[in-house]
Amino acid sequence: MINIIEVKTAKQRKLFVDFPTKLYKGVKQYVHPLRSSELELFNPKKNVSFEDCEAVYFLAYKDGELVGRIAGIIQRLYNKKVNEKRVRFTRFDAINDKEVAKALFDSVESWAKQKGMNIVHGPMGFNDLDREGMLIEGFDEIATFEEAYNFDYYKDLMEYCGYEKEIDWIEFNLTIPKEIDPKINAVADAVMKKYNLKNAEKHSKSAFIRRYQKDIFHLLDEAYGPLYGVVPYTDKVRKQVIDQFRLFISLDFMSLIVDENDEVVAFGFAIPSLSEVINKYEGRLNLKSIFPLLNAIRHPTMLDLALIAVKPKWQARGVPALIMREMLASFIRRGIKTCETNLNLENNVNIIQLWKHFEHREHKRRRSWIKHLENKSSEENKSED
Repeated sequence: MINIIEVKTAKQRKLFVDFPTKLYKGVKQYVHPLRSSELELFNPKKNVSFEDCEAVYFLAYKDGELVGRIAGIIQRLYNKKVNEKRVRFTRFDAINDKEVAKALFDSVESWAKQKGMNIVHGPMGFNDLDREGMLIEGFDEIATFEEAYNFDYYKDLMEYCGYEKEIDWIEFNLTIPKEIDPKINAVADAVMKKYNLKNAEKHSKSAFIRRYQKDIFHLLDEAYGPLYGVVPYTDKVRKQVIDQFRLFISLDFMSLIVDENDEVVAFGFAIPSLSEVINKYEGRLNLKSIFPLLNAIRHPTMLDLALIAVKPKWQARGVPALIMREMLASFIRRGIKTCETNLNLENNVNIIQLWKHFEHREHKRRRSWIKHLENKSSEENKSED
């Protein structure tokens, strides 16, 4: 017998967060999220996205044993952007049992209908920096710290539950060259001279963040705003993102291009790969894990490319070469061997074309699924008129 329980208590919240640790035990490709951050998903005082979102969380039990979980999110800013009534599903994990999966999705779909929504899609989180996409290729590859891992049977579960592909993301592993390609240097020099652009000064992390944080988020909204799944960053979300990433940010792995008026033109940054150290301590930050974590941040050999953004009017003017050159110079100087691109939308040609300048391999593919929910019957509609 399958029993679905809505998460309400502190004990249930911990069971929800810790279920993947049990499900993926012994799976080296799975990377634990920070447990403290996952627990904050439930807390409106910690998760400022609740100002623009509504969420529900479910656990699945079969014959008394915990066998799955799922959450649903109404992201009102995104629904306004696309003028649709969507619910996002997130944190779906389950044993290989189609009826368990169906019971979980039935719960989210029922909640969606109660809220007047008619589309369920995902996996998508509260915003674009939350976990998104279901792995459908690359199951032998270790996940990055920023992304989720899932078993190969999830695809069958989704199709059984009536979900279809909406869009895919693809990911690349890049080998960092020993020196910068002269062509990149030539293009970068020409673009800087022609448009009077320069690299922003980076004296200290705190001063850099204070000076440019607002302009960087404006750039992200402008560059990424039209893309699938992206919502604008409110002031509170911006602060939360900075607080979450501050520990992992190194100015060495950050590039900011400005014009002659010190206005931001392009931005890119990478963070040290934390997969191995996070896994060793199962996503828990404590006295045992903090020093190995800091060591991994200070002495990386592999990076996760968090994002690259260029103002739309500059995208066809060679500006990406400036970002690539500055970041590559730092990567080479710091002895970085490889870099993971994280998620690139399959139709984001401008970004994907950048990787042709590297020795690279496409090694992962993720999917966002969609299901259109059935409308109410004519009798129900008449009764409400």
